[in-house]
Amino acid sequence: MLKLHHAPNSRAGRIVWLLEELGLPYELNAMRFHPEDLKSDAHRARHPLGRVPVLEDGDITLWESGAIVEYLIERHSDGALKPSKDSAEYPAYLQWLHYCEGMVMPPVNTIVVQTLLLPPERQNAEALGQAQKLLTRALAPVDERLANVDYFAGSFSGADIMLGHAVFMSNRLGCVPDDYANLKAYIARLEARPAFIKGIET
Repeated sequence: MLKLHHAPNSRAGRIVWLLEELGLPYELNAMRFHPEDLKSDAHRARHPLGRVPVLEDGDITLWESGAIVEYLIERHSDGALKPSKDSAEYPAYLQWLHYCEGMVMPPVNTIVVQTLLLPPERQNAEALGQAQKLLTRALAPVDERLANVDYFAGSFSGADIMLGHAVFMSNRLGCVPDDYANLKAYIARLEARPAFIKGIET
C-alpha cells in the first residue's frame, strides 16, 4: 500500500488531495510541523532535508511533491488527470503544472517564512513586501488563463493539484486581489471538491 508521510499546512496536502481524487488506498503517517518530528533520525532517513511530503510505494521512495504528483498519475491513475501527449491541452498541462514551483511558490515560501516561521524581531518588512508584490504579479497570468477555462488544462488535471493548491495558499496569505475574479471563482470550484477539502484539512 502507498504510504504518505505528512505534516499539516505543507505541500503534502497536495498529495492527500491527489490520492483522494484518484480513490487510491493509502496509509498516512501524520507528523507535527515541528523539528522534533521532521528532523528526527527516522524521518531524515526518508528525506535528507527532513521535509514533507514523502511517498513510499513498496521499495520506491519519492520526496518532491511535483515528482510525486507525476508518479502517481503515471503509475496509479489509469490515464486519469492528465491529457494525452498528442492532445491540444497537453502543452498547457505541462506549463501550468511547472509554473507552480517555478513562479508561484518561491514568493509564497518567503511570505510564510517572514510572517509565520521567523520571530517578530527577525522578520524583514522589505523582504515581505517584495515577495507579496512578486506573488501578486506571478498570479496575473494565472488569472488570465482562467478567463476562458474552468481548469488549467481545460478539464481537471494534475496541473490543478499543483497550481491549485498554491493558488489556494496564496489566497489564504491575502495575495489574490479581489479584481482577480477568475482566480477567486477557481478557488471556489476547488473548495467544492470533497477531495480538496480532505487534502487541506488533513
